[in-house]
Amino acid sequence: MRRARAVQRGNNLIIELESPLNQDHLETVSGSDGEFYVDYEIADTRKARIKQRRLFFALLHDIETYFVVPSEFLKSMFYTQYEFYTAGKSISLSDATESSVNDANTLLDLVIDFMFEWHVPFKKGYELLPKEENYYLYQCCRHRVCTICSKYADIHHIDVVGRTNRNKVDHTKRHVMALCRVHHNEIESIGAIKFAQKYHVPVTGIKLKIEDLQKLGIRGNYGGD
Repeated sequence: MRRARAVQRGNNLIIELESPLNQDHLETVSGSDGEFYVDYEIADTRKARIKQRRLFFALLHDIETYFVVPSEFLKSMFYTQYEFYTAGKSISLSDATESSVNDANTLLDLVIDFMFEWHVPFKKGYELLPKEENYYLYQCCRHRVCTICSKYADIHHIDVVGRTNRNKVDHTKRHVMALCRVHHNEIESIGAIKFAQKYHVPVTGIKLKIEDLQKLGIRGNYGGD
């Protein structure tokens, strides 16, 4: 992970790097020596929030209960993983922390990823999860975990497909969310608005890329891809 400062000049976004790029390496991995494309995110530099700390330790409790390991061991493990992921940057969620909201979100993403990969059920921590964030909704879809109860899920289409042959639908243009059969039937029965009010989750869904849809075994018309 390379840190940089972005400056907007008109319609252009100028990226100012902390250190020079390795041009030879870029040409090797991209196959180009002239034009490159980059992904970027806007950092929230505000001080890490108490709610983020509560969520972190609630999730640690879920993992501790599932694997029967000390929470201090888990805390140390994820802090170390964060340092490795950020190339040596340390993190703290104490009252006197200098870590930012963006730093804490990165740490939480690592914990949530771990729980999905190892099928750890979200219990007390689930009530605090940032369900409004697309990242969590995406992971629920990718792992077929119900957004509401964490059980095995189907991919529910928010945009009604109707009686159309689903193999002829471009699902990359449809909004979806992961719901188990029980909650899938419930949202169909009571409607999206009441469902959202009951479970305090957004039901706008997310869009998945072709590679994610193919891994999930969802056939469709993807323009020959």
